[in-house]
Amino acid sequence: MTAHQLNETHDPQRRSWVEPDAAGDFPIQNLPFGVFRRRDGNEGWRGGVAIGKQIVDLAAAERAGLFEGTAAEAARAAAGPVLNPLLALGPAYWSALRAALSRALTDGVDGAGGGGAGGGSEGGGSTDGGSAAERDRWRRCLVAQEAVELTVPVAIGDYTDFYTSVHHATNIGRQFRPDNPLMPNYKWVPIGYHGRASSVVVSGTAFHRPMGQTLGPGAATPQLGPCKRLDYELELGIYIGPGNELGSPIPIAEADQHLFGFCIFNDWSARDIQAWEYQPLGPFLSKNFASTVSPWIVTIEALAPFRVAFERPEGDPKPLAYLDDEDDRQRGAFDIRIRATLASAAMTRSGQAPHVLSVSSYRHAYWTPAQLVAHHTVNGCNLAPGDLLGTGTLSGPTLDQAGALIELTTGGKNAIELPGGEKRTFLEDGDTLALSAWCERPGAVRIGFGEARATVLPARA
Repeated sequence: MTAHQLNETHDPQRRSWVEPDAAGDFPIQNLPFGVFRRRDGNEGWRGGVAIGKQIVDLAAAERAGLFEGTAAEAARAAAGPVLNPLLALGPAYWSALRAALSRALTDGVDGAGGGGAGGGSEGGGSTDGGSAAERDRWRRCLVAQEAVELTVPVAIGDYTDFYTSVHHATNIGRQFRPDNPLMPNYKWVPIGYHGRASSVVVSGTAFHRPMGQTLGPGAATPQLGPCKRLDYELELGIYIGPGNELGSPIPIAEADQHLFGFCIFNDWSARDIQAWEYQPLGPFLSKNFASTVSPWIVTIEALAPFRVAFERPEGDPKPLAYLDDEDDRQRGAFDIRIRATLASAAMTRSGQAPHVLSVSSYRHAYWTPAQLVAHHTVNGCNLAPGDLLGTGTLSGPTLDQAGALIELTTGGKNAIELPGGEKRTFLEDGDTLALSAWCERPGAVRIGFGEARATVLPARA
């Protein structure tokens, strides 16, 4: 089974006996993975799956004998403080665990894990969640989301950020090269750089305005000081599954088997520091002070109903053979909507709703996840379970879909006015920036990703 096939877990008629969440992010068709612990206790971190307002404690469910076969192996791998062992197992295990959870949590299910995708003990079935007695067993493994804290769900060994939005690349390039905004390699090769995994933090983690060198207009000597052009980037993150051995490229046709799932990703950027330091080797201190991820990983399988054709503008060059695949052309892109909102400190104090900055979609990206994996490994580079790929800023074709303030304000020339009359060209201390993402289309149940939120603190002295 490939990771993009529809199966019983996507059935839009399925409803869970678990109470839904208010945002509607976590219906039974989603079942995203994360790592949690109760706030007021001495528990260790452990894997869980979001369903409605609750989290399935995978360690508790596995100890209670609620999984069988392949699903039980997958649950054991996900029961620890990081999800890397689960990611290493591969799609057959992920799918078996998802199918077992889906059956157990579905209202009205009365089969004992048989039939359908992943059914039976070998396929990863679970004990029946439909009977009152079995529901009670499952209820004892539920923890209210409001009672927990969440963390970065994997140990990220390496992180690579790409530049997949041609609209973002054009908008930025136009500010510096009006007559030729795109570099000549852009439409041939997925552009990326290696980031700093140690500064990836979970949603809700505030960070201090970064310090760095900048060169002021007309100045001959740079100065060290706080960033004055702090920006956000509207991105998604992609977690790698099994990975590959050093020297063994992953063919594009097999790339799906190495994609575990997506999160929301905000690669905060210090634009003034970046402008001084990025030549000739690219971003450094302008990017590695903080990168915020949402705590839940929406699996590649959960996104099957929202895969769409990958299209390039007519006249653009056809990708080289190692980046081209018929199945990827037909189903390689994802219609994941993503939104950025901003609340100033004054707005937060007065209870004002955050201001929507922009809304875009991943379907506008110039390169697919499979192409990113194929290119990243074509030279023999070894990806490992839990490695993170950033999509780059996901700007769409119009300004209201721009994914960063440097685009929305044309490099700081045109300020954005907030509801209370405040203006912004770049982020100020006390601002809270939140990214949210979701998928929806007729005939499928809407699923969400939660959010990636952080507040800017003043620079340290």
